[in-house]
Amino acid sequence: MYLTCIYAVRMPSAPAAADRVYMHVKQAVLDRRYEGGTLLTEGELAEAVGVSRTPVREALLKLEMEGLLKLYPKKGALVLAVSAQEIADVVETRLLVEEFAVRRAVPAPPSLITRLEELLKEQQHHADTGDLAEVAATDRSFHAEIVRHAGNQILARLYDQLRDRQLRMGVAVMQSQPDRIAKNITEHAEILERIKAGDVEGAATCVRRHLSWVKILVRGEER
Repeated sequence: MYLTCIYAVRMPSAPAAADRVYMHVKQAVLDRRYEGGTLLTEGELAEAVGVSRTPVREALLKLEMEGLLKLYPKKGALVLAVSAQEIADVVETRLLVEEFAVRRAVPAPPSLITRLEELLKEQQHHADTGDLAEVAATDRSFHAEIVRHAGNQILARLYDQLRDRQLRMGVAVMQSQPDRIAKNITEHAEILERIKAGDVEGAATCVRRHLSWVKILVRGEER
């Protein structure tokens, strides 16, 4: 009985360790502290997080399934770079979802207007402090809030599946195109004004224009 109790108490420690490694690596990949092309080794990660190599392997396998890493036996895990094709695919999906969502979200309830105003202020604050990861996070939250208020749960779940890719791409784009930070905030303000005015077509046009510049960027990268 005594041994059984000890076993029951100790069991949670391994999953907790794997979760710590998972969150450490994932956050570093999303905010590009681990950039595409970086080779991560089990030993380095185990030392950084303060765990053994077993939970590191478990965490890396999960991140490979999510498409953030590629594992190479006896070498380590390669952080996959954001490709032009991946950006194009995500933008195309976002256009389909977000233009539909903004049409459904208008006329907007006061709660949506208030939340979008809060997120716009938060994004400006993070831009002023130079925190690109948080700028990307509030950028994504602004659009996700509109999608959520469209009332289609299937589309909302589909959009949520894009979250990690959106955050990672957001930081990557802002690092390569720093002038886009101010433009993004201005364009968010325009979307919000059209929503507040109850202008369905105007809001949809603003969303389409807001996302279309990414397509132009991708075409430039592919040349």
